[in-house]
This record gives sequence, structure tokens and C-alpha cells, in this order.
Amino acid sequence: MTTVLTRRPGLAKLRAPGSGRSPLHLVCLGLVGLVVAAALLAPWLAPHDPNAVDLGGALAGPSAEHPFGVDAAGRDTLSRILLGARTSLLGPLGVVVFSTLAGVAIGTAAAWRGGWLDSLLSRATELVFAFPGMLLAVLVISVYGEGLLAPVVALGLAYLPYVSRLTRSLVLAERARPYVSAYQVQGHSALQICLRHILPNIAPVVLAQSTINFGYALMDLAGLSFLGLGVPPLTPDWGRMVFDGQTAVQHGYPLSAILPCLFVVLTVVAFNVVGERWADRVARRDG
Repeated sequence: MTTVLTRRPGLAKLRAPGSGRSPLHLVCLGLVGLVVAAALLAPWLAPHDPNAVDLGGALAGPSAEHPFGVDAAGRDTLSRILLGARTSLLGPLGVVVFSTLAGVAIGTAAAWRGGWLDSLLSRATELVFAFPGMLLAVLVISVYGEGLLAPVVALGLAYLPYVSRLTRSLVLAERARPYVSAYQVQGHSALQICLRHILPNIAPVVLAQSTINFGYALMDLAGLSFLGLGVPPLTPDWGRMVFDGQTAVQHGYPLSAILPCLFVVLTVVAFNVVGERWADRVARRDG
């Protein structure tokens, strides 16, 4: 007798009836693409050295040579925004990769094994969940000093429980499906079933959550840089630019602070809209 295995479509199909893209989603998707492209091509797009100081031309307004003006140190704002996109996106990417890989591993192990391991891992993630991520990042930075690695690791730990709890609930639901029992009867190991079948099926939901987490991580890291706790002073970074722009604001030249702040807000909103739209499409597919 041939065993028929019923599986969900996983990553293969995310479309459902009535799941057309809205104009807002298309705009946000385009904005995400532009920001990523700017980050990748920044060294070739930047018209000036982002750290070139010209105190004689400090706080100059927009011009043909400097379309976005210059900051209080005479540095070209456009060049710093373009190069700052790299740091501003690299940090959240590290947070999301770390929290997603660790969260998926912990959530899958807890759901599959159950028992004392499930209780231990669940209590551990709840303990991390109860500790504010920003406070954890500040504590880690106070020990290891400024830089990108310390806040990325700290925020990665803070975001881990979100992914872990989501993964655990999804794996529990998948494990109750007939195809898992069929694979077990055929002699497939737990690792094979999880890697080849369960994880591909839950991947769209996890990736949608990770996209939303990316936006929040960008905002948190920008906030740390604004407080002077993130990247070193000379490193182009949107949050650091807002911090450096405080002097310009006090002298009536707010452009060097407003523009990076605007890029942070728009990028966070864009990633959140794209992630939520993806999550809605997955929910309609599974509904």
C-alpha cells in the first residue's frame, strides 16, 4: 500500500484569493528595495568622503555640490546618509539572523521533545523576555564598550523569545498533522522530519515575524546610537547622525538631524508594513 503524505505548501505558494498587493505595500516594498540598494552601492553613490571635515563650510544649506547640505563639522550629509545605510541595516540584520536561528532551534527542540526540556527552555526564554532589551543592551555596552557587536548580541538575545515562542507553537501544530506520523512510521529521524518538512512549512510565518523584528531592531539600534552608545563617533550611522545633528539644530540648521531621522522612520515603517503584509498573506493561505 502506498502511503499518501499530506503536506502544506510551505514556501512554494504564498498567494491566496484576494491577496493582491495594496498601493501602500508596493510603495513600502519599493522603499525597502531602494534602501537596500543604497546600502550596497553606497561607496560608488556617495559624492564625497563621509568623514571629510570642512569647518569653513559648516552648516551650509543645500547646494549643487551638497544636495542635502553639510553638518556642524562640514561633512556632506548625503554621503553620510548613504554610507550610514550600511551600518543602519547591518546591525538589524545581525540581530534578526542571530535571534531567528537561535529562536527556531530552541522553539523546535522544546516543541518536539516536550517534557522537562520544554519546561526548561520555555522558562529560560520567558526570563529573557521579561528583561527589557534596551536595558540589556545598555548593560552589555557598559561592559564591552561602544561598537556594533555588543548591542547586536544584546538585542539578538532580547528578540530571541519572540521567535522561540512563535516557532514552538507552530511546530506543535505541525507535529500533530498526519504526515509527521507517516514519516515516523517510515523510520525517518526527528532531525530529518524537522529540517526537511516541518521547518520549510513554518518558514513563511517565521520570516514574516523576522521582517517585522528587523524594523524594530533598526529603531532600537538607532536609539542607542542617538544616546551615544552605539557605533563610534566617526562611523556614518543614521542614529549617530541625529545625535551629531543636535548642535546644528541649536544653531537653526536642523536638516542634518531631520533627514537621517526621517530615513529611520520611513525604513522602519516600510519593513513593518512588508512584514505584516506577508504575515496576512500566510494567514489567508492557511485559513
